[in-house]
Amino acid sequence: MTDSHQHPAARVFDALGADYERAFADSAAHRASLTRLVDQLAPHSRVLDVGSGTGLPTARTLADAGHQVLGVDVSPVMVDLASRQVPEASFRCADIRELPLKEESFDAVCVYFSLLQMSREDQTALVHRLAGALRPGGRMVLATVPLDVQDVSVVFMGQQARVSSFAPEAFAALAAGAGLSVEWEQNTVFTPSHAGAAPEPHVFLHCLRS
Repeated sequence: MTDSHQHPAARVFDALGADYERAFADSAAHRASLTRLVDQLAPHSRVLDVGSGTGLPTARTLADAGHQVLGVDVSPVMVDLASRQVPEASFRCADIRELPLKEESFDAVCVYFSLLQMSREDQTALVHRLAGALRPGGRMVLATVPLDVQDVSVVFMGQQARVSSFAPEAFAALAAGAGLSVEWEQNTVFTPSHAGAAPEPHVFLHCLRS
């Protein structure tokens, strides 16, 4: 396995730990997105959670619904927290860009806010690869902060980070280009619960592999 401590995202989220979970715990839109996904999945579906963080709320919600969850995160601290908080799921500390993925091996893939510290090129390539890991008719949820930015330096919860993203229309086009049909989209604004936080736009795309 690649030494994940070398990745900028690992350094950021190792430092944040459970503080990240507390800051975003009140996102009603995230929970509504999970409810929608759970309602659409067949029993005992196999789900990949990309950037699984502390395991809450995504892996916890899916495991509670009886699904088989594999969480992947580049941060060892996050993987340790998730493994303790959601023991029913499996977690791996790895860079999803380097992790081998078997074609058509998952019923659903969740990508909640885990693309932002990748380049636009890496985001595009990863979404294409994740779409290939979905079985035909499988579902993917993509969520991000929809801003037209490339390799911008920001301070995120006191940590220096570099982020890239897409405007809403371009993000939807990215999904379509990967062979995904966007069935439902929600745009909202959320203010994380931490000192100095400002409102930030969030977009949630629920997609189907054609």
